[in-house]
Amino acid sequence: MTDQELVNLYWQRSEQAIPETEVVYGAYCHTVAYNLLRSPEDAEESVNDTWLAAWNAMPPTRPGNLRAFLGKLTRNIAVTRLRRKGSLKRGGGTAALALEELSECLPGDFDLESRVEARELLRCIDRFLAKLPERERVIFVGRYFYVLSPEELAERLNMKPAGVKTALFRTRAKLRKELEKEGMLDERERLSV
Repeated sequence: MTDQELVNLYWQRSEQAIPETEVVYGAYCHTVAYNLLRSPEDAEESVNDTWLAAWNAMPPTRPGNLRAFLGKLTRNIAVTRLRRKGSLKRGGGTAALALEELSECLPGDFDLESRVEARELLRCIDRFLAKLPERERVIFVGRYFYVLSPEELAERLNMKPAGVKTALFRTRAKLRKELEKEGMLDERERLSV
């Protein structure tokens, strides 16, 4: 079933929308949730919450990229669950570590839940990612969206973990420069970074 057909099912309020979406995107959404939560049960609950959130969002939303839309819903639900349940310890701190790494190149008053959704910051990061070579972009998105460990990325990309860590360090430095150029960091934050 195509994305357009799936979205049409939601807009028609067909009960088939959720099972059909689960067939097409269930494994993908489960991977997104599990990479954050590191708990099969919490990941499953997050995916079920994703289907409900998609049902409630369509209509009025008509996503142009259903995979990205569902991935973002799943990620946001998993992050909320991670915070609410204090699951950081169960995940070995992997998600917290990834977010901490990324925070070193974001504004000091950055609040993950409210500021990530700030359109200008997202646009700036999107423009930055679009300029990156594909491999750097895959590493960056794998680490900071899918919350894969450097070791997992290294295995998937046939690299050494040290190479992944170096690429992440360099990409964060480039992002920091881009945010400075765009005026997203003030002078105080530039000096502390």
